[in-house]
Amino acid sequence: DALPISCPVGAITKDEFGVEHINEEKCIYCGKCMNSCPFGAIFEISQVFDILKAIRNGEKVVAMVAPAMLAQYNAPIDQVYGAIKAVGFSDIIEVAQGAMTTTRKESAELMERLEEGAPFMTTSCCPAYIEMAEKHAPELKKYISTTRSPMYYTAEIARERYPDAKLVFVGPCIAKRKEARREDLQGKVDFVLTYEEVHAILGGMNIELGEANVHPVECTSRRSAHGFAENGGVTAAVKELVNGKLDFTTLQIAGLNKKNVALLKAYGKTGKAPAQFIEVMVCDGGCISGPSVHTAYGDGKKTFDAELKKR
Repeated sequence: DALPISCPVGAITKDEFGVEHINEEKCIYCGKCMNSCPFGAIFEISQVFDILKAIRNGEKVVAMVAPAMLAQYNAPIDQVYGAIKAVGFSDIIEVAQGAMTTTRKESAELMERLEEGAPFMTTSCCPAYIEMAEKHAPELKKYISTTRSPMYYTAEIARERYPDAKLVFVGPCIAKRKEARREDLQGKVDFVLTYEEVHAILGGMNIELGEANVHPVECTSRRSAHGFAENGGVTAAVKELVNGKLDFTTLQIAGLNKKNVALLKAYGKTGKAPAQFIEVMVCDGGCISGPSVHTAYGDGKKTFDAELKKR
């Protein structure tokens, strides 16, 4: 018998013929099933050809690259950006730029909520977690920060700079495709590209990373903003910004399994939690262990730590 396909929210069931199906009404797009399916039968709908077609047609296409890219290649990040730009992108903007806005707004919101007597607040930048709350724990929603994700704020920056461009979010997460279709992001993010797809494109176009021109981004981002890519990164960024203005307890939940889903549901139902600021990431190590990364977590973590020190 095949190994069971992992799903933390019970979105996969078998019919009378033993065929497994994904229930869209329960699915949170975490991608865990993709990586646990023994037959590789679960896959997402790619937008690669749409992106390459836009580039080939001479349209301005801008890549918004998520911080977890620091973990994908054992090479200087400016050279990685150079390789991506060689695909035909007009420019590259770091999503860490948007993460700085998320940090600022989330810090202010946390201070305001705690001053008003709220028992706790959770982060809001993991789209699979937001889907979990929407579909499985609606009582938790009032405790989730209303601050937008780094992708949202980066898209605002990019849209202001390039009003007529196609904007492509590049990251390790398939739930970003769902987030990009949300009403508040309509017209902001046109396509989502995963790190696996980036690697395939580079290979298909014979773009050698070691031979790529260096491409420094126009605006540099704080180290803590790049830290969003790993477990504990959002908490560290908020603490750095608050810097003594507020004393609060924290909890990090990384890896959304059935036990953690039950815990979060309980926090929402009772209004009680063991910490005032709860960071939630569906993937075990954070975004650097996402479902569509190019590099395995162990190697990626080492590369990420080394690159982060340079920021």
